[in-house]
Amino acid sequence: TLVAHFVDHLPYYRMEQINARSGVHTPRSTLASWSGAGGASLLPLYEAHRAFVLSARVLHADETPVRMLAPGTGKTAKAYVWAYARGEHDGTPGVIYDFCSGRGSKYPAQFLSDWSGTLTCDDYGGYDIVFRREGCIEAGCLAHARRKFDELAKAQASPVAAQALMRMAKIYRIENQTREMSVQARLAHRQQYARPLWNELHAWMKLERARVPDGGGIAAALDYSLKRWEALGRFLVDGAVSVDNNHIENLMRPWGLGRKAWLFAGSELAGQRAAMVMSLVQSAKLHGHDPWVYLRDVLERLLEHPSHRIDELLLHRWTPPA
Repeated sequence: TLVAHFVDHLPYYRMEQINARSGVHTPRSTLASWSGAGGASLLPLYEAHRAFVLSARVLHADETPVRMLAPGTGKTAKAYVWAYARGEHDGTPGVIYDFCSGRGSKYPAQFLSDWSGTLTCDDYGGYDIVFRREGCIEAGCLAHARRKFDELAKAQASPVAAQALMRMAKIYRIENQTREMSVQARLAHRQQYARPLWNELHAWMKLERARVPDGGGIAAALDYSLKRWEALGRFLVDGAVSVDNNHIENLMRPWGLGRKAWLFAGSELAGQRAAMVMSLVQSAKLHGHDPWVYLRDVLERLLEHPSHRIDELLLHRWTPPA
C-alpha cells in the first residue's frame, strides 16, 4: 500500500478498485489507516535519515505547494512540502521532506536550526533567515536566471536574451565535463575554463543593463542575475557546489505526480507521515534500491532493532536481504 501510494502515486480509491478485482475488499479508509500506521512506524528511521541528510556540508533546498483538507470545513487549504537534499556531487545521496502548513521563513529556520554549510536555493526570501546565521552560505541557481532569458527568447521579445542564453550555454558545456571529477579537480577545471566566461558574462550583463530602459522584461532578467551574482557564482569557489538547483527540483517531481493523483492530504498529520515515507522511498531510489524491498525489510526489523543502532538501516548502509 505504501509503495502503490507513494511510489506509483495511486490514490486510495483506485487501489480499492484494483484490489476488488482480485476479490479482496480493502476500503479506502483502511488503506489510509495502513499508510498512517506505516508512516508512524518509520518515524525513528526518518529522524535518523534526517540527521544523515543534514550532516552534509552542501545542501539543496526547494518547496512546493500541496493541498490539505482543512479540519471541519470540508474544503482544502494550501500547505507546503519543503525538500532538502545532500549536494548533487555528494557520493552518498539522500533527500528529506518536511510537510508544513505554510511557506514562512520559520519553517526552514527551524528545520535547519543546527545546520551550517552552503545551501543552494532560488531567490525566495524565506531562506534569508538561514543566511543570517554564521556559517550558512548562499548558493544561487543559474537555471532560474537562465529561465528568465529563455522566456524572453521564446517570445522573441529581446535579442539580448538570445545572447545571454548562448553565453550561459558555454558555461553549462564546461560544467557537463566535470560530472565525474573529484571536488578538487572540478574546482580547478571550473577556474581554468568557466571563470573567464563567467567574468565576460558579468561585464556583458552590466553593459547591456546600462543600455536597456527600466521596467522591461530584459531589464528584470538582467537585474535578477546581477543582484544575485555572488550567490550564482558560488560554484566557482567550491567544487562541491552545483551550478544550479535542478537536483532538488527533480526530487520534487514525485510530489507533483502525487498531487495530480491523490489531490490532497487528509490532514497535517497525514501530510507529515507522507513526507516520512516519501523521504525514505525517494532516497532508496537514489541509491538504486527497490523501495518495496527496503520498506518490507525495515518495517519487519524496526520492532526489534536496537534504537542505538538505527543507523544500520539507513539507505547508504542497508543491503538487501538475501
